Amino acid sequence: MYKQEQDLKSKGYKHICGVDEAGRGPLAGPVVAAAVIMPEGYRNELINDSKQLTAMQREQLFIDIKNNALTYAVGVVLHSKIDEIGILNATKLAMRQAINKLNPRPDFILTDAVPVNIMDIPQMPIIKGDAKVFSIAAASIIAKVHRDHLMMKYDKKYPDYNFGVHMGYGTEVHLKAIKEHGACPIHRMTFSPLSE
Repeated sequence: MYKQEQDLKSKGYKHICGVDEAGRGPLAGPVVAAAVIMPEGYRNELINDSKQLTAMQREQLFIDIKNNALTYAVGVVLHSKIDEIGILNATKLAMRQAINKLNPRPDFILTDAVPVNIMDIPQMPIIKGDAKVFSIAAASIIAKVHRDHLMMKYDKKYPDYNFGVHMGYGTEVHLKAIKEHGACPIHRMTFSPLSE
């Protein structure tokens, strides 16, 4: 998990940023990206791809990462913008938002598969990076938990849809709620079956 950052540090890079997103697939809510720079020498063997962790583990690591990160930031792109520019462009926009908020600024960016077009910073997209690279795994946890917290708020606002259970993904419960109540204001209208 630490090899990629160690290799880059041996080449003189100091502030290596991991970036990941949460919420590309759901039918409702925003896409959220996080960018994280962890300090030199920090280790936590529990940090892994957020999908491999329980909700309780993610919540605990979310606090640990925020408390220990050299810097971290989050980018949020709402459902309306996703419908306007498409999910891939919205994901890249959220990633750029997060990276541009970091202080200190990164001198190298590691992303989970999706390349981010910030031309003056070298970058490397890594397939399944959230399971292979420590800083990307840390970013995946920040993004996932931040998005889950947003969806919990939407759950209170739109209780008919059970967003707190499925986080906007197209589960049987969610699809049934859409059939019964129609779309709500945070649904992505360009996503099937809402677009049909």
